[in-house]
Amino acid sequence: MSQSTLRTAVPDDATAIRDLTRAAYAKWVPLIGREPKPMLADYEAAVRKHRFDLLYVAGELAALIETLDEGDQLLVENVAVSPSHQGQGLGTRLMAQAEVVARGLGHGRIWLYTNQRFEENIRLYSRLGYRIDSEEPIGDSVRVNMSKAL
Repeated sequence: MSQSTLRTAVPDDATAIRDLTRAAYAKWVPLIGREPKPMLADYEAAVRKHRFDLLYVAGELAALIETLDEGDQLLVENVAVSPSHQGQGLGTRLMAQAEVVARGLGHGRIWLYTNQRFEENIRLYSRLGYRIDSEEPIGDSVRVNMSKAL
């Protein structure tokens, strides 16, 4: 892999975050018949409230992870990898970064949720040690809540 760098986002990164997220999640629109939640987020507000770690490969924003400190645990709100960089392990690298962040905050648990129809995501998170805690219907979808003890 080309040289990569990781940095924390600043407010000026909101447009690039939105663009990368929309590109990364576009593949799910035909599967669920609508835009997934991360495609609709207000990233100008989110970048001020949440932590975003941005991963650059050869100077290009290739992937990001959005996390939220919930006081006793860390929520992974969004993981997005540019379509041109998918399948290179960047999502796995960012999930490991989230664990570093969680431990740094003194948390013993990290959690996330995904759409039940995003089976490849569920398989990836399971391989990374996450377990399914619950499934809950939300509108026309089923949300799968997963967590990992650290």
